[in-house]
Amino acid sequence: MPDMPRVAYVFPGQGSQKVGMGQDLYQDFSSARQTFDEADAVLGFPLSRLCFQGPEAELRRTDNVQPAILTTSIACLRAAQQTDSRSLPSPSFVAGHSLGEYTALVATGVLNLDEALKLVRERGRLMYQAGEKSPGSMLAIMGLDRTATEELCQETGTEISNVNCPGQIIISGAVDALEAASNLAKARGARRLVPLKVSGAFHSSLMEPIIGEFSAAVLNTTFRPPAIPIVANVTAQPLVDVESIREELLHQLRRCIQWQPTVEYMAQNGVNVFCEIGPGSVLTGLVKRIEPTAQTFNIGASEDVAQLRDLANSS
Repeated sequence: MPDMPRVAYVFPGQGSQKVGMGQDLYQDFSSARQTFDEADAVLGFPLSRLCFQGPEAELRRTDNVQPAILTTSIACLRAAQQTDSRSLPSPSFVAGHSLGEYTALVATGVLNLDEALKLVRERGRLMYQAGEKSPGSMLAIMGLDRTATEELCQETGTEISNVNCPGQIIISGAVDALEAASNLAKARGARRLVPLKVSGAFHSSLMEPIIGEFSAAVLNTTFRPPAIPIVANVTAQPLVDVESIREELLHQLRRCIQWQPTVEYMAQNGVNVFCEIGPGSVLTGLVKRIEPTAQTFNIGASEDVAQLRDLANSS
């Protein structure tokens, strides 16, 4: 008898948003509709309308996009769970990329949706504020290895902020430092450089000024032990208790997101199916580059839920 697949749920972060996300789910699934309605009520403004209709510039604002992606991802998860008890296999691990870690906390029962929404709204507000006080941004570098990128950062005053997959590393820093790093990366053979459309140098020391205020928000939030292991962004190791979760949420604001080691950890511990739940397919692309033999699938729209149901019914 073949071994049962071991599944991980992975949840996307900022940058996966698009105007119109979640609208089909809202129309087709009562659980998704309840999710968006709850978010609107908790936040006190029509987040659902911003997700469905934009405008894009307003949706992209850090304080808006973080609760928007969280809400859409949970709506995707709940719609899949609503269709059929066999449709979505239970995970052995969960993980989320940056903001997606908060979605993972909701998925595992560590936070209720309303608690997570308030926390990420405050997180987004503070990150936006930090970017205004110390202007910075992020740059994706393709084609340089980690050692070469670390040397480049040391020379320019930038920092590695995301290790996403082989050949893709993101750096953060002040605007002038990033320009110097970009020129140096070109000279040293980087295959491609992509400036990210973000409002600050996230996951770097430029976020340090907001740690104290965000720490107060974290301490005032009720956390519960995770029902399923959550693999942490910063350490690429499972979070097993409430205190380690609190520490992780503070550390990941200013430290590097270790996405490649996170996926590698799950694969080394038997995961062979990765399900990206939420808007877009960024994480699916990264997983395929990290673990080419792993099976991947997405749940980001009504048609994905329908395909999942059909697959369950045919098995």
